[in-house]
Amino acid sequence: MQIDEVRALKDAELQEQIQEQQRALMNLRFREATLQLKDTSEVRKTRRDIARVLTVIRERAIAAELGV
Repeated sequence: MQIDEVRALKDAELQEQIQEQQRALMNLRFREATLQLKDTSEVRKTRRDIARVLTVIRERAIAAELGV
């Protein structure tokens, strides 16, 4: 998910994305631990997607505090 796509989401959708991505990350970690994960880069990609969503949430919180 690219940053432009994340910024287009509403606040409720961002929270939903966070939960979904965290569940996906947990499943990827389990699959990696049991040697069922073929593409180990998926863990890194999911972590970065979570970071993008959290960044947008933080940007919006800062903008709301400043009244922008």
